Amino acid sequence: MKKYFYLITIQYLGYRFHGWQKQPDVKTLHLMVDRTFNFILEGKRFKSLSSGRTDAMVSAECAAIELFLYEPIEDLTAFLELFNRNLPQDIRALDIKEVDAQFNIIQNSKIKEYLYLFAHGEKCHPFCAPIMTTILDELDIDIMKQGAKLFEGENYLKTYCYKPTDNGIYTRTILTCELIENNLYTANYFPKQTYLLRVRGKGFMRNQIRLMMGTLIDLGKGKLTIKDIQDTLVPDSNIKMNYIAPASGLILNKIEFE
Repeated sequence: MKKYFYLITIQYLGYRFHGWQKQPDVKTLHLMVDRTFNFILEGKRFKSLSSGRTDAMVSAECAAIELFLYEPIEDLTAFLELFNRNLPQDIRALDIKEVDAQFNIIQNSKIKEYLYLFAHGEKCHPFCAPIMTTILDELDIDIMKQGAKLFEGENYLKTYCYKPTDNGIYTRTILTCELIENNLYTANYFPKQTYLLRVRGKGFMRNQIRLMMGTLIDLGKGKLTIKDIQDTLVPDSNIKMNYIAPASGLILNKIEFE
């Protein structure tokens, strides 16, 4: 039986979801997306895969889904409109295009960009909570900027993998890692100054960005030094960092398929 393949990009606010992957007895993003597909396809056979999983409360500006069908979509624009009309309000489809059988959303090489949004030094408005982490302590932003740059390039990153095994591949390349002032997200209830950690790379391990962010926060608090971070990046380092930054500040910003 002939198959048809479609690549769909979506964005979502992850705050009320238990991550992407389907799990028993909890509301996940994949569950809600598949429920919507099942409804608009009127029970026709389908399958959907994502380009990767996000954890509970993590949001996305641009995530990707591959939809497998056994009948073609006649009008992509109308299908996208119908999909959006039936998705919950915290999930939105951005685009749909047909791809061929050789395209593989999981195996195709891709670059991902993550953002981590945070503020410090004051209690923020509760409306910030879904997308911004608030650190009540004052942070040394300048030294955090220096620390972020240490992650760029090829490094041994076992320290920044949650529950690593002895046979994992921990030498990874990070294309960009920078801490910058946030001019991307604004709201009248945001604090005056907010910041973004921006990280780009091909492959990320479980909780990697949040462990990196947690390490930078401890650096900004004076609990760690630049040398402490440098020591974690040398080959075969077994140093552990235990502070995993909260999930709600993390946003999957872009996916680039090569």
